[in-house]
Amino acid sequence: MSVVAAKELEDDAKKYASEAIRLDSQGAHGMAIQMYQKAISTLVKLVHLYPDYRLNKQYTERAMAYQERVKAIQAAHGLLPQDHDADTDERASGRGPQLNSGGKGPQVVQQLKASFSELVITEKPDVKWDDVVGLEDCKQAIRESIVFPFLRPDLFKLGWPRGILLYGPPGCGKTMIAAATAAEIDGYFISVDAASIMSKWLGEGEKNVSKLFSNARKMLADNKPVIVFVDEIDSLLGTRGQEVGGEVRVRDQFLRETDGINDKGKNLHLYVIGATNKPWTLDPPFLRRFQKRIFVPLPDNEARMSQFRNYTAPLTLSEDVVLALLAKLSEGYSGSDIKDICQGVQLRVVRELFETGNALDKETMTRPITVSDFKEVMRTRRPSVSPEMVRAYTQWSENFKAL
Repeated sequence: MSVVAAKELEDDAKKYASEAIRLDSQGAHGMAIQMYQKAISTLVKLVHLYPDYRLNKQYTERAMAYQERVKAIQAAHGLLPQDHDADTDERASGRGPQLNSGGKGPQVVQQLKASFSELVITEKPDVKWDDVVGLEDCKQAIRESIVFPFLRPDLFKLGWPRGILLYGPPGCGKTMIAAATAAEIDGYFISVDAASIMSKWLGEGEKNVSKLFSNARKMLADNKPVIVFVDEIDSLLGTRGQEVGGEVRVRDQFLRETDGINDKGKNLHLYVIGATNKPWTLDPPFLRRFQKRIFVPLPDNEARMSQFRNYTAPLTLSEDVVLALLAKLSEGYSGSDIKDICQGVQLRVVRELFETGNALDKETMTRPITVSDFKEVMRTRRPSVSPEMVRAYTQWSENFKAL
């Protein structure tokens, strides 16, 4: 097996799980469930690809623990839809296939097959436009496409765009923009991970896509707009050298559903927002489903300064820390990179306190964070987006953007 490839999958699973735990602790249960599901999917992929790997038992146990946490959150916060899949009920009753914790792939695959209720999150987002730092062009394009038509549909004699593609580097706010839009118009926000739908071991993707749009149409009966947010949409609509029948059917079903929204002439307030970090992998014939194609770039200097201000607000800073300097030093970093930097400097001073042996004394606090701490963390934490990637986004934007 490729140790490097396995390590990359393991790192991805750790990243998803850490983010899930953070969101879970902050009460963002819907987003936490999605991160748990991404961690589960990655662990299942690891076990499936490398069935003889020595750590498979631990991976399986982690996946089971995450799945149990997902079920607990859904039960406690009413996130579980009323209708369950038949095989979900079968597994719950104990009649379905049981997990073999010994770690062989097929058994794990069967047990961790995700139901529709686990793939789709309908939690109302607690995000406002003010929470989206910078990105004024993106926000304006979204307002024109969704907010304005909802507030004054009579002004749009030719209808309005109902397919919107957000593309750009990871960690720059695509999900936050979609969630803030739903909050702005007091609408329903349905979030789904396309990679999980398409994953061949999660099963029944075509059925899940149909149910996704069926439920979205039912929500329109409340006279509220509905936003279907599809993350990693390139997993659905990307070019593929080898496709199995199931993948083709899932993709065709998604395209039929989106065509039905766009072409039936109804002024529905049902929108599909797709997000991707790899727009160049999308098949050009499918781009027409997205009348708006909006580039979500790396934060500019002003946005970086605002992000440092937000993330350092709970921290104790030395007088030599100047936000303008931090913004200048962090050119090329994404929003999530900046958050990681702030967490890194926090960890740096906390670690020092523990090393002194005084950390258990609640009266003893960490020292103020200095500009040297930020410089040291940035020295060892490079931007997650390379200049080559930025050029690729710019080139694709010049050819396909549609604001």
